[in-house]
Amino acid sequence: MNLLILVLIALVSFAIALKTYGGYLAKLVGLDNSKKTPAHTMTDGVDYVPAKAPVLMGHHFASIAGGGPIVGPIAASVFGWLPCFLWMVLGSIFIGGVHDFMSLISSVRHDGKTVGTVIGKNVSKRAKTLFLIFIWLALVLVVAVFAILVANTFAASSSVATASVLMMIIAVFMGYLLYRKNMPLGTVTIVGVIALAIAVWIGIAAPFLVFSARTWIWILLVYIFFASSMPVWILLQPRDYLSSFLLYVALGGAVIGILFGAPKLQLAAFTSFHQPVGYLFPMLFVVIACGAISGFHSLCASGTTSKQLNKESDTQVIGYGAMLLEGLLGVVALGTAAILTKAGLADGLANWGGPVGVFAHGMGNFLANLGIPEQIGITFGALTVSSFLLTSLDTATRLGRYALEELTAEWAPAISNRYVATVITIAAGGGLALSGSWSAIWPVFGSANQLLAGLALLGATAWLAHMGKKYVVTLYPMIFMIIVTISALINLLFTNFGKGNYLLGSISIVLIILAGFVVNEGMQAINKFKTLKTQAKEAK
Repeated sequence: MNLLILVLIALVSFAIALKTYGGYLAKLVGLDNSKKTPAHTMTDGVDYVPAKAPVLMGHHFASIAGGGPIVGPIAASVFGWLPCFLWMVLGSIFIGGVHDFMSLISSVRHDGKTVGTVIGKNVSKRAKTLFLIFIWLALVLVVAVFAILVANTFAASSSVATASVLMMIIAVFMGYLLYRKNMPLGTVTIVGVIALAIAVWIGIAAPFLVFSARTWIWILLVYIFFASSMPVWILLQPRDYLSSFLLYVALGGAVIGILFGAPKLQLAAFTSFHQPVGYLFPMLFVVIACGAISGFHSLCASGTTSKQLNKESDTQVIGYGAMLLEGLLGVVALGTAAILTKAGLADGLANWGGPVGVFAHGMGNFLANLGIPEQIGITFGALTVSSFLLTSLDTATRLGRYALEELTAEWAPAISNRYVATVITIAAGGGLALSGSWSAIWPVFGSANQLLAGLALLGATAWLAHMGKKYVVTLYPMIFMIIVTISALINLLFTNFGKGNYLLGSISIVLIILAGFVVNEGMQAINKFKTLKTQAKEAK
């Protein structure tokens, strides 16, 4: 068995799904370009800014991809490549893609508000409050784990750190040219991509940023304060658009390299049901996280993307298609682990800087088949990961700010101030980052993230039921994700308390309680809508 077969199966499956199942979802909700999106009806120049489809696709894809579909599949590969591959392909098509699509379009139909507002209007006000608390806690975990991963990557490679910082400067310049000088997107893109290539070359040839991982965490916390509070056109949109080219090149280069090299899979298809990370069920489904479904996507879709969507028909490609593309990235990431032996993978995780290092070395292997020096390929792979980790980091902070603003708007206006809410979110995430390691936080983050996906699917189900639409497309995925993640959190609760990690154990308890209340409220609302629909039919 070689990796090429897996990649081709994934490519064909995703291409068919985008046209067929994606088309079905579009018809189900009735995408209509005659309806003006919030980006046009509520334009404010800060958060609500219409974006051309390629730019928004770049922003959305960069935001949702992050490090999840890279770190997760590699960490879960200890179970063997087969269960990971099956879950990523089937999960992306029937669960993750549906989740992302519904989160985006339901937010657009609710004035670009968050999933919390969708739940508030279609379930109850109390459910909205509890869900917003849940969202904020989940985002604090995102900030913590991704800050650690970026800091470790920068500390391990000054080349990656240098190129990443230069890329931010380029992005600000692109935003200025695009939105203040009104230069054509094509011209700005060419300038940005050339400048990006120069930045990568400088990073490799003359790196000049060298700090310890702990120092980098502090630097990153300062960075995300400014990045998450500035208008989206200054840094967020152009940086994510530019980052997407890194990923497109990385994905394309990896796929072509795999095509030429057809590397053999040395890792076992299946190892055992139990590994140090836990049992295959439920831990496989939460450790892989963004490679198949991610609650974080619902926050990106409803928190930033819905405020920039130019027309409703873009939802099919941006909402559903981006998840399928992320699934492909997950398969490639899995491949970087599966081409190693069990011993080789363990050595790579220990000595190459964790999953990011394994991915970078795998990229070097794939690109070497195209005649690119392996060391350059490794640096490029690490830079690709770090750019997406940074994207997720400041996007998560911005979304955390949104959630806290929405949560405290009525009873604590001082906290709902943009800058105060940002500082509180950063302080909580930064404190957790400085107190632990990514490997300890990741399973709890993964569980919270996937439970968030289940709750977002609950909101989508209630919304569809409220409109009288068929809601089985979201109901069954919701039930599966909630069962999986509650099981995982209970397991992690005992594991963390057993190891004396009372903070993470306590977070697990709070998440379980909040989710229980939201699910109860949601099911009551769905049953109410179902009863009203039945009564209406009987009245006829």
